[in-house]
Amino acid sequence: MPDVIFPLDSNKPFSDQEKIGHNRWHPEIPPIETLKPGDSFRVDCREWFDGAIKNDDSADDVRDAPIDVVHALSGPFAVEGAEPGDLLVVDILDLGPIPQETGPLAGQGWGYTGIFPKNNGGSFLVDQFPDAYKAIWDFSGDTATSRHIPGVSFTGITHPGLMGTAPSADLLASWNKREGDLIATDPHRLPPLALPPEPNSAILGSLDGEDYRRVASEAARTAPPRENGGNQDIKNFTKGSRVFYPVYVKGGNLSVGDLHFSQGDGEITFCGAIEMGGYIDLRVDVIKGGMETYGVSENAIFMPGRTAPQYSEWLAFSGTSVTLDGEQRYLDSQLAYQRAILHAIDYLTTFGWSREQAFLLLGAAPIEGRFSGVVDVPNSCATVYLPTEIFDIDIAPSASGPGRIDPGMGAPRSANPA
Repeated sequence: MPDVIFPLDSNKPFSDQEKIGHNRWHPEIPPIETLKPGDSFRVDCREWFDGAIKNDDSADDVRDAPIDVVHALSGPFAVEGAEPGDLLVVDILDLGPIPQETGPLAGQGWGYTGIFPKNNGGSFLVDQFPDAYKAIWDFSGDTATSRHIPGVSFTGITHPGLMGTAPSADLLASWNKREGDLIATDPHRLPPLALPPEPNSAILGSLDGEDYRRVASEAARTAPPRENGGNQDIKNFTKGSRVFYPVYVKGGNLSVGDLHFSQGDGEITFCGAIEMGGYIDLRVDVIKGGMETYGVSENAIFMPGRTAPQYSEWLAFSGTSVTLDGEQRYLDSQLAYQRAILHAIDYLTTFGWSREQAFLLLGAAPIEGRFSGVVDVPNSCATVYLPTEIFDIDIAPSASGPGRIDPGMGAPRSANPA
């Protein structure tokens, strides 16, 4: 096993650990450790809300989840010799839930998926699902099952939802400017158009005093993906993946967190993955001058691992860029994917699952989402593929009609507060 360079004690909050991580992006957050090219190491990770979501049958914790605290990131880790303009090479050697522990923290034998309410983050289908719902998933080896969504089980596709390098001061300023300009177009929108810097609840490693206060006022939130990688939520960042990140500051300053036991393409319910704490083993290297050499100036590229679940039979649903009210949109692929998801949800309800159970399932299970046609005006076509082997019953259409499952207790719901 590689050396653990960022250990976490499950009995302590993220901010009370021996080594303190961070939950904002800023070039001045000091690195925890400096590694050499070729080094392999293990990092412990806390789930993104640092234990705020409980293993129970209430969704009040999702409704009231403290968005200001996310994401609990392990790092940063500098790499010797990395300079702006280089590419940082990161190999994902292994990852999984918290080893040999059961308990109240996500990752201790269980994880969760949440539909976030409209006034606290929202979801990909926020207008159709404005309230908070939750599903708890139990882990048995690589398999996930849920008392809140009976009739399904599937192999997890474990991956980090968030990994990336630190921004330069100029890049950070551009983030804050362009996102601030977007917010200004509709400052009271729910969900908000973007999340501006928020000093409240900022965790900034070892910074303190005036440096802490200044950096907290400038540091970018970790919610969206950006040029440095970040919260990309790519389910194919599995064991065996190699990722190439742009380097914007000396050392690169790599951070990682937001581990997922499984996820469908899009993480559509906002925390649509099965969220967990756990460990990740990484190896780092540097390609000198790699950004210019390979034309990688503002994006990460990656080679996916080969450990994804091997499902071979699928049922797929399509959608086009026409709204639920019948309004035609021009090549709106995002809308087309929403419509494909809604068609899959409607279909699954004919077997007995509720709409919320179906939505949660599509966020957590390893579904595949694809933009299938983006050139034929005025309609884009998007598709979502469901692996049929995850269901206890046959979900293919037949002359005998749909079979029925017992939906059990259902997914816990918490209405938005008045």
